[in-house]
Amino acid sequence: MLWVAATLLAAAAQTGRNLAQAGLTVRLGTLGATQVRFLYGLPFALAFLALAAWIAGRAPPVPSWSALLPLALGGVAQIGATALMLATMARRGFAVSTAWLKTEPVLIALTALMLGERLNLQEGAGIVIATAGVILTGRMDAARGFGPVLPGLAAAAGFGISAIAFRAGILALEEPDPFLAAMTGLAVSLSVQVVLLTLWLRIFRPGSMTATLGEWRSSVAAGFLGAFASSMWFLAFALATAAAVRTLGLVDVLLAAVLARALHGERAPRRALIGMAVIVLGVGLLLVGQGSGL
Repeated sequence: MLWVAATLLAAAAQTGRNLAQAGLTVRLGTLGATQVRFLYGLPFALAFLALAAWIAGRAPPVPSWSALLPLALGGVAQIGATALMLATMARRGFAVSTAWLKTEPVLIALTALMLGERLNLQEGAGIVIATAGVILTGRMDAARGFGPVLPGLAAAAGFGISAIAFRAGILALEEPDPFLAAMTGLAVSLSVQVVLLTLWLRIFRPGSMTATLGEWRSSVAAGFLGAFASSMWFLAFALATAAAVRTLGLVDVLLAAVLARALHGERAPRRALIGMAVIVLGVGLLLVGQGSGL
């Protein structure tokens, strides 16, 4: 059950990171705030990898192409999803946006269904109920159309793709120590993300890198929380399926609402709170149906 503890720690750290990044978006823009997560997280990820290698008593595994490709794909998908997440938060608010992003487990399950995997009755019921919760939450946007909703769903899809790809890359490392495998996968994916985003910003937004470096005091905290959250997500992916991990991670929906109210005085509308509860119920049924033992 180590993956359960890792997932809960990841969800808590991720919520704190999202709050920190949401504040940086105002000063750095969407891509600049996105870069913070990766640029300032990489040194911590390398430190985690060194710790894992020291505990295991051997060097990290050398990734083959079968591991590098999914890890790189997951990194690219995560960059796009993070940018969409921050844009959604800027338009919709932190707590409600988190609920939209947490439709990710449902999207992962539907992807598995299209790939030929079967769903039992509980899993199917979980998908239906969670979707109903999404619709209930989204009705708040009826007067403005679905424009504010679509980026949130797109971000959820991007995070779903990244989760599936990361797990595939970690397993392809064929490392028996799950902690060492997870930290190796994290270091590889973060390195790819830092290189790609740095090149993009240097070419298309040359002032963004300078601004990002100038915000180092606020960015270090976001980088550490991001690296710690990612390390726990990767460890959970090394031990359990992406759908099970991301479903349990939905506990951050409630945590996001609590923190948004406590720190920013941001109160989600009653309909949104009901929608969040229905989403959590749906994905909870999905998790039970997958036979995770929770």
